[in-house]
Amino acid sequence: MSGAVPSEALLSARDLQVRFGGVLAVNKVSFDVQRGEVFTLIGPNGAGKTTVFNLISRIYTPTQGSLLYEGQNLLATPPHLIAGMGIARTFQNIELFEHATVLQNLLIGRHVHRKSNLLGELLFLPSVRQAERETREAVEEVIDFLDLQHYRDTMVAGLPYGVRKVVELARALSTKPKLLLLDEPSSGLNVEETGDMAFWIQDIVQLLGITVLMVEHDMTLVSRVSDRVLAMNQGEVLALGKPAEVQAHPGVIEAYLGTADDVSSLRRKTA
Repeated sequence: MSGAVPSEALLSARDLQVRFGGVLAVNKVSFDVQRGEVFTLIGPNGAGKTTVFNLISRIYTPTQGSLLYEGQNLLATPPHLIAGMGIARTFQNIELFEHATVLQNLLIGRHVHRKSNLLGELLFLPSVRQAERETREAVEEVIDFLDLQHYRDTMVAGLPYGVRKVVELARALSTKPKLLLLDEPSSGLNVEETGDMAFWIQDIVQLLGITVLMVEHDMTLVSRVSDRVLAMNQGEVLALGKPAEVQAHPGVIEAYLGTADDVSSLRRKTA
């Protein structure tokens, strides 16, 4: 598929607000994610980025605001139906079944597309056998795409951290998403592994036609793969635009580094 970006937004957020007790975690956040782009949320810790992810995943419900996905009201969708709508997610802290193989973890991810009933499964009807074949073929395609053939029958518990990150990405891809949410995909990776992750993200968009919404702290990765960036701080939008524009924004620089006086003070302490 092409990575071209049509005008209609795949995901549209308007005036999102979330309160946890007296804390306003997200305040009037609005943005559109266009089909075929990599849209990245950046900001210091506590900026509200993961809270926005949790709203889209339906883990949280906003205090006010709206979320439209393919023109549908996402807030009316129960959390357990989100994956079936074509939204998949990875987590900053890897969430895999450690005592299952790579293949088994991917098959679990693919389970969202199974349509058979208990009786059909017990009798192993032809329709069930066909579904099994299609499931296995789809998962094997993901294994080939991410070069995981060497690890397919390995227990996740025995894998290096960097490989586990790719396996979690593979499990998300096994759900055949239209929108892929990546929560800090470079977290815990070395420079070489982060470079590999950048290639995977670009290929996911350009070769698979999947739209990516990402939360990321590594600005090198952000600049390399992002089409547009939204910077947040203290639950609010600071800037929205191309990566270089946003990173040069005075408010973004201050959010990360502090005021000019703060920077001068830090330099004196480290001199």
